[in-house]
Amino acid sequence: MSVLVDTSAFYALAHDGDKCHNAAVQCWSDLLDTNEVLTTSNYVVLESTALLHTRHGISAVRRFVDDVLPAVRVIWVDEQTHALALSRTLGVLVQHGPSLVDCVSFELMRRHRIDKAFTYDQHYERVGFTMIG
Repeated sequence: MSVLVDTSAFYALAHDGDKCHNAAVQCWSDLLDTNEVLTTSNYVVLESTALLHTRHGISAVRRFVDDVLPAVRVIWVDEQTHALALSRTLGVLVQHGPSLVDCVSFELMRRHRIDKAFTYDQHYERVGFTMIG
């Protein structure tokens, strides 16, 4: 089985001031002890590194890249997935709707038959995936 790891989980892991940090550290540890394949997309990696860099500097990005990312399989988003996610994002544009990165994750989860996400973003649950964290 596989679990998609979202930006919200990566950020909670990296920032000890995040309200979900302790839960994220425990969940991450539990996931590493299982046979689950931890998966993310290059879009989530981009979003996570940008967020960490903006809020906590390059040292936070280095720790993420060196200590967390090696445990995760990164799926590279192809043109078809990007286009489909973009059309779905535009179809649900509301002030607090899922982002393009979220919609890409949803498409990848469907394509790779991933039903669980390590996330603190309620959009995953709203579209039918199981949230863990």
